[in-house]
Amino acid sequence: MLIIPAIDLKDGHCVRLRQGMMEDATVFSEDPAAMAQHWLQQGARRLHLVDLNGAFAGKPKNEAAVRSIVDAVGLDVPIQLGGGIRDLETIERYIDIGVTYVIIGTAAVKVPGFLHEACDAFPGHIMVGLDAKAGKVAVDGWSKLTGHDVLDLAKRFEGYGIEAIIYTDIGRDGMLSGVNIPATVELARELTVPVIASGGITNLEDVRALCAVQDEGITGAITGRAIYEGTLEFTPAQALADQLTEEMGVKV
Repeated sequence: MLIIPAIDLKDGHCVRLRQGMMEDATVFSEDPAAMAQHWLQQGARRLHLVDLNGAFAGKPKNEAAVRSIVDAVGLDVPIQLGGGIRDLETIERYIDIGVTYVIIGTAAVKVPGFLHEACDAFPGHIMVGLDAKAGKVAVDGWSKLTGHDVLDLAKRFEGYGIEAIIYTDIGRDGMLSGVNIPATVELARELTVPVIASGGITNLEDVRALCAVQDEGITGAITGRAIYEGTLEFTPAQALADQLTEEMGVKV
């Protein structure tokens, strides 16, 4: 089980939102590259980046900050990036500068043909971000709730050749209210591709709870506000995840 630090980018800064509301942002660092290096020093083995402005605008808005992070990190750890990725040119540009995985969210829901094309053009590099509330998928930076069922879409998308699904319970993201374990497990059980959990991780007990069900196909957990506000210390969290994974005999 990978514990994956989130670096959410807004106006070139590292921030966290509450339930996806741009007007409710807390700035944690004005130097995202330094923050990326900090998490590497703490033992991170992957980073999760989100261009928040891009998610709302529908096109990249924090590319300079992304480049600075990639330059700072180098090839030490994989980087997964989402937010405003709506065309193949953007995907190619990000992969060319060193981003390992590109996450398609809104465009996957609104234009499934685009996701299919992306998987064909960039095999091994495409993930899907499914953000849901009460089992229904949200789009456009969580500002619109659709009638699409998260399980139905996930099953369709895995057939396209995606690498993983990042599942976020937007009712819990940034609220430090605990992970929605049942919903995450329900999704993972229905899929053959890995599921990465996101939203609500608060403390070591949440890490322990996720590790207990990782054999269902949950390979990672993204955490943001908890590691920035100190309710979860990253290094002990990854150490605990490694210990529990080894005890369970789960291959990673």
